[in-house]
Amino acid sequence: MRLQALFLAAILAAVAAPSAGAPAATSSVDVSAALSDLMTRLQLQHAKLWFAGKLSNWGLASYEIQRIDASLEAAGKLLPDPSRIAPAKDQLQAAREAIRQKNVPAFTKAYSALTNECNSCHRVSGYASITIQVPVRPPVTNQLFVDQVTEGRALAHASCGTCHIVEDAAREWPASRPPASSLVEIINRPSFSTDDIRQFLASGHRRLGPDQAMPNPRLAEYQIDEIVAYLETLRAGPLR
Repeated sequence: MRLQALFLAAILAAVAAPSAGAPAATSSVDVSAALSDLMTRLQLQHAKLWFAGKLSNWGLASYEIQRIDASLEAAGKLLPDPSRIAPAKDQLQAAREAIRQKNVPAFTKAYSALTNECNSCHRVSGYASITIQVPVRPPVTNQLFVDQVTEGRALAHASCGTCHIVEDAAREWPASRPPASSLVEIINRPSFSTDDIRQFLASGHRRLGPDQAMPNPRLAEYQIDEIVAYLETLRAGPLR
């Protein structure tokens, strides 16, 4: 009797449990909510892409392109007709190529075409009231869209390159002879710290060097941040 009871209980448990291989049913409400979340994510990525490309931050622009591509793929799996995302993917590829070429006019044109395609898809899908535009202000206030490292590199050559070798001793000819210590040498000293460099660049620092004649570069705070960002990257290894 006890064995029969255990056998019956096992059968009932097997019947009550869902099949391991059967996918859970997904309601239309769940699909709609998931698609809405994806569209909100795409809207933020779309805005970030604009400022990254417009300000020639090509690394960030490439990153956002990848994120948009992944979001479109995920959205296609939720749509009744997955091929609906194909035109947007084509426009995204044009934007990707412009980013690869670091071509701002081509990026602007491709971005506009991508935006128009998003709105066209909305209208065809019955969401004509949702219109996306080229953003007029950054979508978040806690992210800098300019490429700090590239800007810092240019500033370092312009402000420091007269006396210092900035990157490559074989290709740079500072006006001072012999040149002051190279920036690579300076940032690899045990005493180097970004806080010290930031404080140093913000000061007049005239009484340095053999003739105590190091000029004051008169840098704004954002320019100091850019040079520090560049020096940190230079310390990490050669820039590509």
